[in-house]
Amino acid sequence: MHILGLHHVTAIAADAQKNIDFYTGGLGLRLVKLTVNFDDPGSYHLYYGDELGRPGSIVTFFVWPGAVAGRIGTSQVTTIAFSVPPRSLDYWSHRVADIGIDVVGPFERMGEQVLGFNDPDGLQLELIEPDRHDPREPWIDGTIPPEHAIRGLHSVTISQEHYEQSVPLLTDILGFRRAGSHENRFRYEAAAGGAGTIGDVLSMPGTLPGVLGTGTVHHVAWRIADERQQAAWRDRLNQASLGVTPVRDRLYFRSIYFREPGSVLFEIATDQPGFTADEPRDHLGTELKLPPWLEPLRAQLQRTLPPVELPAARRAWRQGAGHGR
Repeated sequence: MHILGLHHVTAIAADAQKNIDFYTGGLGLRLVKLTVNFDDPGSYHLYYGDELGRPGSIVTFFVWPGAVAGRIGTSQVTTIAFSVPPRSLDYWSHRVADIGIDVVGPFERMGEQVLGFNDPDGLQLELIEPDRHDPREPWIDGTIPPEHAIRGLHSVTISQEHYEQSVPLLTDILGFRRAGSHENRFRYEAAAGGAGTIGDVLSMPGTLPGVLGTGTVHHVAWRIADERQQAAWRDRLNQASLGVTPVRDRLYFRSIYFREPGSVLFEIATDQPGFTADEPRDHLGTELKLPPWLEPLRAQLQRTLPPVELPAARRAWRQGAGHGR
């Protein structure tokens, strides 16, 4: 039983078009799936990643139009970090600034170069040049030159008022190992370590808990190989009295959910079957896809969901669609 690293991170956005334009046009990720929240089908669920949306490259968004902004705080994933190649942050600092977003850095942290900024909803993002080679390939048909393009997720930062609550779960149950610390930041890695396997825990005593809303993270998902391992993980989590859910069919992967002791929602998701389960690789993200059990509602959902202009991300971004200009 092995956690292989990060599978995906899911956050909350207010406007589907702004979100699509920023993550495809601004950050150069591929929209690999336009679908709905299977538990709340009246709202979009947008998936971005590399060419195929490989596990470890994926960031997703529930789109809640009209929702209030959340509050970033403890008991929450507070930052999503992406891995970029060495000597890329100068390019990225200019690119992000040119679209009217303030940047922090680059600065060094734990031997890595880091650039920080927020997305249009205020979600905290980082681009990191990892301290070891990241062999993952970028999506070469995106808006970013391949030599600077995002390789996938680097890490998540989890903020806790009492970080010691989370450590036994990470190490004793999930099998992460301590990989260093800096000031109030404690790093844990899964599998072979490196970009895509990292969970940083921030100790934030006296900080208010976060409040879910736009610009905040809903949950973080960790990778496992297959459904057989997932069943074993479910047994282990039940034995630890962590209140794990039944297996949920997310069509592109199978999932179980539980809250770790600091109340952050964790998911354990399978690598398979992947995003080509219902459309070919060349057409990923080009039309609204629904699971079979929601197909009878397609006409109703298409009347309810706000229309979006799909990538052609380059054209949408050049025209200034959706990023406040």
